[in-house]
Amino acid sequence: MSIPSREEMYAALEERHGKELQKKISAASAAVCGLGGLGSNIAIALARAGIGRLHILDFDKVDISNLNRQQYFPEQLGMYKSDALCDTLRRIAPYCEIRKDCVRLTEENIPELLGNEDIICEAFDKAEHKAMLVNCILERMPEKYLVAGSGMAGIGPSNAITTKRMMKRFYLCGDGTSDVDDGMGLVASRVLICAAHQANAVIRIIAGEFDV
Repeated sequence: MSIPSREEMYAALEERHGKELQKKISAASAAVCGLGGLGSNIAIALARAGIGRLHILDFDKVDISNLNRQQYFPEQLGMYKSDALCDTLRRIAPYCEIRKDCVRLTEENIPELLGNEDIICEAFDKAEHKAMLVNCILERMPEKYLVAGSGMAGIGPSNAITTKRMMKRFYLCGDGTSDVDDGMGLVASRVLICAAHQANAVIRIIAGEFDV
């Protein structure tokens, strides 16, 4: 069976989201930095929404420990996450423009790699990497929208995960407290909730709906 045409897929999205919103989503771009439990799910949510351009970045490979919460398949074990997720995204959204970079982000390369993106999603696992990206964007690229995640470990209440507008262009999603070192690690259902918060924050920014 052949895939639907670009026009058919756009019309289906427009029917769900409305003409004006879909026009904005299809014209927007976003970067997802880190393609683990948060990032792989954020990217898929944005692709399904019909975002025009996605830039996905990670240097890691798919490991068996990732399969409980990340959007990879057993047959993708050992692949670079950027390659594996790109394959999946192209199946989901064949007309989305996808750029993939298998690279470790640093303070030195962030401005060049992310300079063309409208919205940047921070989706790293480690606190020091999160802080590095957030600080670099806020200090050196203040014109960018930044959506970060913090606190989604364990099986705490779903409603403890929230989206907060920390600054004019900086949003933080999560419960702000839970950590994998507290006992239980990362569980798919709760990681997905936080990823959905981040993806929804991106859609709201694109739509011009800004939290107070």
